[in-house]
Amino acid sequence: MHKAVGVSVDAMIEDLRTLVEVESPSRHPDALRASAKAVAAVIESRLGGQATLVESEAGPHVHWSGGGDPHVLILGHHDTVFPLGTLERRPFKVADGHATGPGVFDMLGGVVQAVHGLATLDDRSGVEILMTADEEVGSLSSRALLEDRALACGAVLVLEGAADGGGLKTGRKGCGTFQVTVAGRASHAGLEPAAGVNALIEAAHQVLDIAGLGRPEIGTTVTPTVASAGTLDNVVPAEATIVVDVRVESTEEKERIESAFAALAPHLAEAEISIQGAVSRPPMPESASTELFAVAKRLLPDLEGKAVGGGSDGNFTAALGVPTLDGLGAVGGGAHADHEYLVIDSMAERANLVAGLVNALRNA
Repeated sequence: MHKAVGVSVDAMIEDLRTLVEVESPSRHPDALRASAKAVAAVIESRLGGQATLVESEAGPHVHWSGGGDPHVLILGHHDTVFPLGTLERRPFKVADGHATGPGVFDMLGGVVQAVHGLATLDDRSGVEILMTADEEVGSLSSRALLEDRALACGAVLVLEGAADGGGLKTGRKGCGTFQVTVAGRASHAGLEPAAGVNALIEAAHQVLDIAGLGRPEIGTTVTPTVASAGTLDNVVPAEATIVVDVRVESTEEKERIESAFAALAPHLAEAEISIQGAVSRPPMPESASTELFAVAKRLLPDLEGKAVGGGSDGNFTAALGVPTLDGLGAVGGGAHADHEYLVIDSMAERANLVAGLVNALRNA
C-alpha cells in the first residue's frame, strides 16, 4: 500500500489496530492492564528484549530499554479519554487515507510509529521507551518515574500527536484545574429566603472574579468550565462548585494565578469558600526544544514548530531542564473527539524521523 525504506505502513496499521481494539480509558486499571500487555507485546515483537510493566495505582506503565548507557527517552502514554464501549460505536477503520477509532491520534499512532522507527535501527542501545497509564488524568502515578528516566537519558522525544499541519510542538503552556467550593445555608425560597445564604449567588460573584484573573495578551487563560448548585427549585442553595481550567506560559504567571486563587474571598456575609487545585503541569518553554528541533529540521527541513496551549508529560521533563521535543507522533486531528483521525500517508515519514533523531542524539 505505502512503503518507505525499512518501514512497512501496512505493518504499522495492523499494530495500530491491535492497540486501538484494546480499550484503555484512564482510571480503569483492568482495562489499562490489558492495554499495557498489548503495548508490551508490540514493542517486544518489533524490537526484541523484554518490556517491563511498572505497577501503579493508575494501572501499569510500560518500560523498555535497548541496553547500554541511556541517551534518549521515547515518552508517551497508552491511556485514552474514551469510555469503555466507545469501540463498539466507533470501531477502528481505515478509509480515504485516514485511520479512525478511539485513541488513533492521541496517542496510539505515535506509539506505533516510534516502535517501527526504532525497528529500522540495527543498534537500539541507549534508547528507552516509557508509555504511561495516566497522562490524560494528570500523571500523578507516573510523574516520578518519567522524571527519573528523563534525567537518566538526558533527552526526551514525546510522541504526542503533531500540531496542526504536522508541525512539532516546541513549547507548551503550563496547565491546571482548580475547584472552588462555596458553602452557604439552605432555607425556604418562598417562606424565608433571607434566612438562607445563597451559595449560587456567591458562586456567581466568584465566577466573575475568577474570569478576571486571565491575561490572554500574555498567554494566561482562566476559564470557568463546569458549575453546579442547588437541589430543588424552592430551596435557597446551600452549596455550589465551580471548576476552572488554567493555562499559563511562564512560571511567574503560574505563581500569580495560584496566589490569586488562594486569596479569593466571599462576597456574601456568612458564605464560605474553599479552594483546591494548582497549575500542576509547569510550562514547557520553547528554549527546552531549541536544540532538538534544530536536529529535526536537519532531517526534515520543511518541518515547522509551534507553541501550543495543551499540556503533556513533556512539560514535566522540560521543567527539569532536560531537552524535550514534543508532537513527534501521529499527523491528524480531533484529539478527544469522535472525529479523531490519523493521516496514513504521514506514518512512514514520522517513524523515520524518530529513528533519525535517535541516531543523531546517540552520536552527538
